[in-house]
Amino acid sequence: MTRSRMTPFSRRAFVVGSGAFLASPALAQGSATGAETTEMEDNLSQVVRRNISSFRALDWKPYFTNLRNGAVLVDVDSRALHFWSEDESVYKLYPSSVPLTEDLTRRGRTRVVRKVEGPSWRPTPAMKRRNPEWPDYVPPGPDNPLGTHALYLSWTYYRIHGTHDTRKIGRRSSNGCIGLYNEHIQELFALTKVGTQVLLI
Repeated sequence: MTRSRMTPFSRRAFVVGSGAFLASPALAQGSATGAETTEMEDNLSQVVRRNISSFRALDWKPYFTNLRNGAVLVDVDSRALHFWSEDESVYKLYPSSVPLTEDLTRRGRTRVVRKVEGPSWRPTPAMKRRNPEWPDYVPPGPDNPLGTHALYLSWTYYRIHGTHDTRKIGRRSSNGCIGLYNEHIQELFALTKVGTQVLLI
């Protein structure tokens, strides 16, 4: 008996169906674009398993000594961002995009040093060397890679920001920053403050 192969349509339906517990507006935005919404990896079951594990609620205590100014934990491997408010009344868990490679990934402790609604964007010198065709400046708007809001970190060039390209969320797709759906970064933007602790693991 030969095993039947999944068609592109059924594979796409399986991935979308398996992740249906994620934010439904985000899935609705991304699912219409077709197969490119799913990260290309060798084993589809591994992708689904990792996405499920990334949406596991965590306690802040193993990661922070206190919640002064609130705390953000980014788990690069599971592609999830966690937020706890200072008084512990708010806990949020968001799917995120993460850096393309380990070379672009930075881990450790930092903090929010600036908050910008409607950010503009300039590629870093390293980005321009890798992609000389990229523009030197992109103003706020639908073509801006930082989306609608950005949290600037104490590490130069590193940010937590939105994206207009919803296909990037849940994937290794950034040049170092952490990306969220625009509706999620807007919510996180309102919850955080300058001085909010950030830990990338």
